[in-house]
Amino acid sequence: MENFTPFSALAGGGLIGLAAVLLMLFLGRIAGVSGIAGGLLRPVGGDWLWRLAFVLGLVAGPFAYQALGGALPEVQFPVAQPLGLIVAGLLVGFGTRLGGGCTSGHGVCGISRLSLRSVTATGVFMFTGFTSVFIIRHMMGG
Repeated sequence: MENFTPFSALAGGGLIGLAAVLLMLFLGRIAGVSGIAGGLLRPVGGDWLWRLAFVLGLVAGPFAYQALGGALPEVQFPVAQPLGLIVAGLLVGFGTRLGGGCTSGHGVCGISRLSLRSVTATGVFMFTGFTSVFIIRHMMGG
């Protein structure tokens, strides 16, 4: 957390909100990243081009930020066991399906539309994340 700056967090949140509003305004779509990425894996008609542009924009964002003079933080990732990564990925995928969307779809777009389902899903995401961190750090020694 030593790299945290309120301005960067506020600017990033504002850009996420702006992207969600523009996607809804111009394409009538919810900015749910799991649904957008999933649509790339099973394209329907001409529905894949905007999805590809969205995902490429997510990937290009940090490079554009750096090109404009922003410094990307150095991030240290703890060494994880491959089996743990596979299990974690499967659990996230299962939770996304079970919850009917991901954190961006529910947390950013759903809550802003005052969806009770999205408020509930986001609460479950948050609680599960807090619980997972507690278990890994305090009960498993991670």
